[in-house]
Amino acid sequence: MPELPDITVYLECLERRIRGERLEQARVVSAFLLRTFDPPLEEAVGKTVVGLRRIGKRIVWEMGAGLFLVFHLMIAGRWRWRERGAGVPGKIGLAAFDFPTGTLLLTEAGSKKRASLHVVRGEAALRAMDPGGLEVLECGLAAFRAALMRENHTVKRALTDPALFSGIGNAYSDEILHRARLSPVRWTTKLTEEEAARLQGATREVLAEWTERLRREAGDGFPENVTAFRDGMAVHGRYRKPCPACATPVQRIAYADNETNYCPRCQTGGKLLADRSLSRLLKGDWPRTIEELEERRGRVV
Repeated sequence: MPELPDITVYLECLERRIRGERLEQARVVSAFLLRTFDPPLEEAVGKTVVGLRRIGKRIVWEMGAGLFLVFHLMIAGRWRWRERGAGVPGKIGLAAFDFPTGTLLLTEAGSKKRASLHVVRGEAALRAMDPGGLEVLECGLAAFRAALMRENHTVKRALTDPALFSGIGNAYSDEILHRARLSPVRWTTKLTEEEAARLQGATREVLAEWTERLRREAGDGFPENVTAFRDGMAVHGRYRKPCPACATPVQRIAYADNETNYCPRCQTGGKLLADRSLSRLLKGDWPRTIEELEERRGRVV
């Protein structure tokens, strides 16, 4: 799922291409994309994009006269900038938005169509879509720590809760926790003041560094390879690959459609966290340390 760094760069590229431009046509081809009916999408056609902003992981187009288009890309939604009038791709295309400067395509890979577009009127309606998470690049340590301690969650869950922190998802939370040298399952109420400060520093560093890196990669072009798995990440998507800090194989906790990646040497003091699929396979023989896992690896296919 595109997170704060990806969305920030998307917005910067959209700013250069569609702000101040008139929306000539909106061609929605997916029955699942548009989630509202009043006001109708057709009301935005002919209006000029007067502003762009981010709300959590949502991208907002301000169309003037109090009208907003609110896009959530979810896991697989992506923007593509093409020549004016470009066709909507057959299998993955959701919609096309035509401007005098070009056409913005919205695509979504996979069979599950989760990306959404809401058309709302007025700032109050827009605020109602805000989960309320803290903007971590703008807040101080006291506010960050207060959000962490609001409820007793694991730090992984807290970082990815949009009601607590804005714009952080599965990928960058892994990177943040590795940078902070914290276990993903450490309880927030157990964090010391030093650990909370370390986590805030890591959060700001990781998000700022990746935003700048993606900005450089995009240059004057448009982001075409937005993905949760990037070269240069320390642990996310790097299961069994060496940790860049200590060379220990990265481990994982798999659940549903996601997984948490971590370094057992840097983050959990050498202790392995129970992975559901591997735990079921090994049952009572589940290793407790990275050394035990490496010794038994030959018995696990």
